[in-house]
Amino acid sequence: MGLGLGIFLLAVGAILAFAVNYAVYGIELQTVGYILMAAGVLALLLGLVMNTQRANTTHREVVDRRDDTDVRHRDV
Repeated sequence: MGLGLGIFLLAVGAILAFAVNYAVYGIELQTVGYILMAAGVLALLLGLVMNTQRANTTHREVVDRRDDTDVRHRDV
């Protein structure tokens, strides 16, 4: 989910920063685009780190050994 969200934020941010030539009173769309692009890069990096950590897991199998020999010493 992090990778898809990061790509989406990058795309929307790039559209707002570079392609939209519309003025909204009180909001600078170019700045909003740059902020969304930065958030997209951050989401991509976090998504990649999380996927890398998930892929590096190791599993160990624990085997219990039991001997049938008597460990107590007997004097015969």
